[in-house]
Amino acid sequence: MSTRRPPPRPGGTLRYYGPGGLDHLDPAAAYYAFSHQITRLFARQLFGYPTTEDARALVPVPDVAAEVPTRNNGGLSRDRRTYTIRLREGVRWDTVPPRLVTAEDFVRGVKRMANPVAGAGAIAYYTSTIVGMAEFAEGYRACFAGRTPTARDLATYQNDHDIRGLWAVDDRTLVIELLRPANDLLNLLAMPFASAAPREYDDLVPDGRDFARLVRSNGPYRITSYVPGSHLTMAHNPAWQAETDPIRRRYVDRIDVRMARVSDERVRAEITSGRADLSWGAAVGRPRRRTAADRDLGWALNPYLVFNLRSPHEQGALRDRRVRLAIAYAVDKARLVRYFDEMNIGTRTRPARTVIPPGNVGHRGYDPYPTPGDRGDRGRCRELLAEAGHPGGLTLTMIYRIDAVHGRVAKAIAEDLAAGGVDVRLVEVDRTDEYYRILQDPRRAAAGEWDLTPAAFMPDWFGNNGRSYVQPMFQSHSAVGTANYGGYHSPVVDELIDRALAAQTEARAAELWHQVDRQVLADVAVVPILVCEPTIEHLTSDRVRNAIPLPHVDRWYDASNLWLDAAD
Repeated sequence: MSTRRPPPRPGGTLRYYGPGGLDHLDPAAAYYAFSHQITRLFARQLFGYPTTEDARALVPVPDVAAEVPTRNNGGLSRDRRTYTIRLREGVRWDTVPPRLVTAEDFVRGVKRMANPVAGAGAIAYYTSTIVGMAEFAEGYRACFAGRTPTARDLATYQNDHDIRGLWAVDDRTLVIELLRPANDLLNLLAMPFASAAPREYDDLVPDGRDFARLVRSNGPYRITSYVPGSHLTMAHNPAWQAETDPIRRRYVDRIDVRMARVSDERVRAEITSGRADLSWGAAVGRPRRRTAADRDLGWALNPYLVFNLRSPHEQGALRDRRVRLAIAYAVDKARLVRYFDEMNIGTRTRPARTVIPPGNVGHRGYDPYPTPGDRGDRGRCRELLAEAGHPGGLTLTMIYRIDAVHGRVAKAIAEDLAAGGVDVRLVEVDRTDEYYRILQDPRRAAAGEWDLTPAAFMPDWFGNNGRSYVQPMFQSHSAVGTANYGGYHSPVVDELIDRALAAQTEARAAELWHQVDRQVLADVAVVPILVCEPTIEHLTSDRVRNAIPLPHVDRWYDASNLWLDAAD
């Protein structure tokens, strides 16, 4: 009997359903797994990750780049600080007529990261790596401080100001100069932030209300409609050619995402009945299998408690380390492990004691404020509050994103804090995209829209990921789009991050990342609560075939790689 798998079957509409939203549609700002599932289909980078179930999924390969720059092919200088990247032939935008993607499009894409309207949440990756990027970004913010720029204003700034370490030699050749050698540069260039941007984007405010209508595609699909919080549809991009794209395929004709405020049970019912094919946003799992890639992945921090250090509430109480430490002692981590076990969503969890979880560069096992059995210590919480001048307790606002898991976690933490003398006003944010817009906007933090939140942090990539845990969360950063949600600022941590990025060996870098971990927890900048193994075998309808998870997209499936074995 033959065991040969049947060939892919083209056609049909892939249907998503669930409560998730996009934080942003614009690749310059998109920083959430749901968004990255979509941007992967219409926005390409110089390098990307292949869709495979082994450890190759963790290593960037050429996408629009023709090859990996090396000393042998003339792409990498002797001091490892200058990269010359040649572009692949034939990659086109879906313009009329189709137009080639150029090196200047990548220059424009990198510049757009720094825009002051909807910029890259991990811009520090690039400002600390590319020569002149920090000065360009600082000048961009300063130019429009206190006023709202138009699309023309933004384009004028970008076109009149250069990044000293980034330029197009010609249409097919891009040069990047680095402040120091960076052995993870290909990972940085594989992030959606670093997507090519066509000249048409000069006419658009980043992620503005016209972006969805006028967005251009150089991937296998293009946006046909998008209403935030409601629906998104995609269809074939006629300008895309399979032979010019080494990491994506295109089997289904259309993609239809229905976003609805519904329970996980409702999502499961839609999928098992065949009315939907994949979950959108809800972690609806099934008994899972392990793959080679699973074994090579580290753990994620999910959840961890973020403090809004900008909050004016209770006379700025959260700026007092004793208050933050009191809250840290109050949390019953063991109970939350049981909650996740009971929910049976397909991932393993255990109490977190460090900021960098196991399996990631810089992790060392230690516990800065232990409690018996990880059950917390509400008595110690009350003592510390009294020492900080709050013997009668505090009242704080906790926001949380909609879905069953996050709601239950937020309520459990609120109960723990109440037992320790902190009254918590729970506020559900009914759209995931709005939740992240709140967190990523320092102005809304300073206005006191929130005090606490149980957030999650997945590194932007696994494998060689030393900087992707620490730098976004803890390097000083106050621009819109930040992943340093609470506004933590430490010159000591900033210096350690710079030293780790410049370290000559991975072992030395790992030690410096660990020192950052210890300093952050000494400051009680956040409270690590749980670490989770980030693999969920997501439920699919019976007709879905070849659904392969993407480690760098929170293990959601690659829609460009799967097909349907039955017509709509």
